[in-house]
Amino acid sequence: MGTFAVEGGRQLEGRIRPAGNKNAALPCLAATLLSQGPVTLRNVPRILDVLTFIDILTALGSDVSWIGRNELIVDTGGVKTGTVDRELASKIRASLLLAGPLLARFGKVELPPPGGDVIGRRRMDTHFMAFEALGATVALNGGFTITSDELIAADLFLDEPSVTGTENAIMMAVCARGRTRLRNAAAEPHVQDLCRLLNKMGARIEGIGTHILEIEGVDELRGADFSIGSDHVETGSFIGLAAVTRSDITIEHAPIEHLDSTIMGFRRLGIECSVEGSDLHVYGSKELVIRKDAFGHVPKLDDGPWPAFPADLTSIAIVAATQCVGSVLVHEKMFESRMYFTDKLVSMGASIILCDPHRAVVVGPTVLQGGVVDSPDIRAGMALLLAALGAHGTSHIRNIGQIERGYEAIDERLTTLGAVIERIEESSD
Repeated sequence: MGTFAVEGGRQLEGRIRPAGNKNAALPCLAATLLSQGPVTLRNVPRILDVLTFIDILTALGSDVSWIGRNELIVDTGGVKTGTVDRELASKIRASLLLAGPLLARFGKVELPPPGGDVIGRRRMDTHFMAFEALGATVALNGGFTITSDELIAADLFLDEPSVTGTENAIMMAVCARGRTRLRNAAAEPHVQDLCRLLNKMGARIEGIGTHILEIEGVDELRGADFSIGSDHVETGSFIGLAAVTRSDITIEHAPIEHLDSTIMGFRRLGIECSVEGSDLHVYGSKELVIRKDAFGHVPKLDDGPWPAFPADLTSIAIVAATQCVGSVLVHEKMFESRMYFTDKLVSMGASIILCDPHRAVVVGPTVLQGGVVDSPDIRAGMALLLAALGAHGTSHIRNIGQIERGYEAIDERLTTLGAVIERIEESSD
C-alpha cells in the first residue's frame, strides 16, 4: 500500500480546507439507489473508501460519472438486483449501508459480512432490529439475507444510537407505508446530511439533528443536487496537527456549527482556537498546558455519541496530548481495540500508560523520535502521521492505504503548509 517518509520537527503555517465528510458521502451514495433519477453529489472526498463504494454501485449496474475533482453524478436506473458483490463488499464496513435501500427497492438483499477497520467489536444487532421492526425477515448464512414483501412504518427505539443502524433505518422508513418514529437515533453531522439529501429527493423527515426522527413514507424519490458538508473529524485532525507541530494554522470553511465538543475537548488539552466567520484559527505555537479538573484532579477526555467528543478523534487527541504539559486520562468508550496503536507512540518516545482496552493516561510533554510504524486503521494511521511530523528525525509510515481510506491527498495538502512528506510506492516485484 505504500509508505510515507516524513521529515519531522518542522513548524507549519498557512491555510488548509477540510474535505467533504467521508461518513456522509458513503450513506449519500447508498441513498442514490432509492432515486428514480440521477443524483448529483458535490464536495465528495476522493478517498479509497468512496472509490470502493462506487465500485460496488457500478458492479450492481449503476452509472457513476465524475464531473469534477469532487463532484459526481449517480444514475442507478440500471440496477436490477439486490445481491451485492461479495469481494467488493467485504472491503469496507460501509457496504452494510446498501441493505436498507436495496431492501426498499427490491424486497430482498444479500450481503456478506462487512469489512472495515479492526478497532473492536462492531455490533450489527441494531441494524437487524430495525429491519425486523419495519417488516423484514433476516437470515444469517455466512453473511445475511433480508427479505420483505412490504416495509411498514413503526415506532422504533434503537438499542443504541448506531450511526449506520440509524442510516439504514432512515433509508427504509422513507419508503415504508405510514409514519415511522425513530427514537434514540444517531444525530451526527453525517446522519444530518443523509436526511437533508433524502428530503431534497422528496422524503419527509422531521427532527433532523435530534435523537427523535419522524419519517413519513413516500411513494417515490426523485433525483437531486446535493453538496456534502465539510468533515468535522478532518477539521479536528488539523487541530491536532497544529498542536503536535507547535504551529499556528487556519482551517478554512470549517463546519463551525459541528465543532463545539471538538473545540471543547482540545481546549481541555490547552489547545486554543478562535472562530472568524467560517475559518477556525488554531494556536499551537503557544505553551500547551492540560487543564486540571477541580481540586487538581487529572482531567478526563472521553468520547460518546453525538454531540459528545467524536470517537474518531480520540487517536488524534492522544497524540496531541503527548506534546502538552500535564497528564490526561483518555477514555475511548465506543471501541475496545482503538487504543492498541499507543504502543507505536511509546516506541517513538511517548509516555502513555494503557490502563485497559478503553483507557490510557498520557503524560506530556515528551520528545518524539522518528521511527518506522504501520498504520493499523484510518484514524490511528493519521495520528501516527501527525506524530511523525512532530518528531525529531525521519519516520516511515507504512500501510498508508489505511490513511488514504479516509483522508484525501493528505500528503499533498500538508505539503502546502510546509510539511515534508515523500510517498514511496511499493514495488510490484
